[in-house]
Amino acid sequence: MRALVVGPGGREHALARALALDPAVTEVHVAPGNPGAAAVATLHEVDALDGEAVAALAESLGVDLVVVGPEAPLVAGVADAVRARGIAVFGPSRAAAMLEGSKAFAKEVMTAAGVPTAAAHVCTSPEETAAALDDLGAPYVVKDDGLAAGKGVVVTESRDEALAHAALCLTHGGGRVVVEEYLDGPEVSLFVITDGVTTFPLQPAQDFKRIFDGDAGANTGGMGAYTPLTWAPADLVDEVMATVARPTIEEMARRGSPFSGLLYIGLALTTRGVKVVEFNARWGDPETQPLLALLDQEASPLSALFLGSAHGTLADVPPPAWSSDAAVAVVMASRGYPESSSSGDVITGVEAAEALPGVHVIHAGTARRDDGALVTAGGRVLSVIGTGPSVEAARAAAYDGVARISFDGAQFRTDIAAGR
Repeated sequence: MRALVVGPGGREHALARALALDPAVTEVHVAPGNPGAAAVATLHEVDALDGEAVAALAESLGVDLVVVGPEAPLVAGVADAVRARGIAVFGPSRAAAMLEGSKAFAKEVMTAAGVPTAAAHVCTSPEETAAALDDLGAPYVVKDDGLAAGKGVVVTESRDEALAHAALCLTHGGGRVVVEEYLDGPEVSLFVITDGVTTFPLQPAQDFKRIFDGDAGANTGGMGAYTPLTWAPADLVDEVMATVARPTIEEMARRGSPFSGLLYIGLALTTRGVKVVEFNARWGDPETQPLLALLDQEASPLSALFLGSAHGTLADVPPPAWSSDAAVAVVMASRGYPESSSSGDVITGVEAAEALPGVHVIHAGTARRDDGALVTAGGRVLSVIGTGPSVEAARAAAYDGVARISFDGAQFRTDIAAGR
């Protein structure tokens, strides 16, 4: 079969790489992709937000499956445009993707479905915001209602900082901001693949959002991730499937907006039980990278899971199976990230890193100069993934790879998967 992955970043390179390793997949295409994806797929220029352009490309390539990677194309309805041409799509409709496109909508769905989550106020004015902050107290959690590339959340002890972020959020489209109760405890990501009826969990992962070691500094799109979580409660997946995943999928179907694709469930393991922090309507980045590194494609090919979701036949497909190994991803970001990013810095050492046992490198913000040099072209530049028989071994492999790679201004955390 032929597959087309839509999107430019690390998640899409990781998906393309996994599909290229799937014995059932004969061709992999990525649009627009990046230099890393070019090593495992054929790249095509397309506006990923233009549903008709993506659908036309898929039709011209004769692909059997389209995988929409980023959230913005899903919220823009790209999956709907492709489905309208009779092509199988892994990814939710525009209506279902609003679980990520609007945090206020997600809260409404969770309330209706009885899903445990933080108390919240949806505010449309500075006065409402101030009252909500006073009601819920510090630490203050303020979230942009719409898409913000993983950087729309501020958690702070400073009421002034919380008010300033809320004021910024209110200037965006929609004019709404969500103020939430602070949830204590470690955060866990659980992804589920669904066709709107049948739902399969992946194994839990953890990502590291803050830019600096010790979870200090600004929020980012994610500076690293690892799986499995040997410290997580043994019944965590069963509990989340029963109290969060299935009720949410059932509520979306009841509303006439069935959700098919991948639902990302961000969780906090609080002192008062497991609670949902947020939903995303697509694969998370960088958790996708270590998860796909461990997927057993002989027992559960990725293409079969995707097609089962797209065709509504997931119940007939083997559930995801996993290697007994561990995987750790360490993100290397450019100078200035997350406030800004440096482009055009020459990257060296990727081949040396990939020559190490158990190491591969996923490209996110990279480009090729006319002379063939690999250069930075975004905030998060590379993810270095290490695998091994334990988290400690996988972590050592990943940081071995990081040590081989250099570019001006490179920054990365040194504590990914440490102490677990």
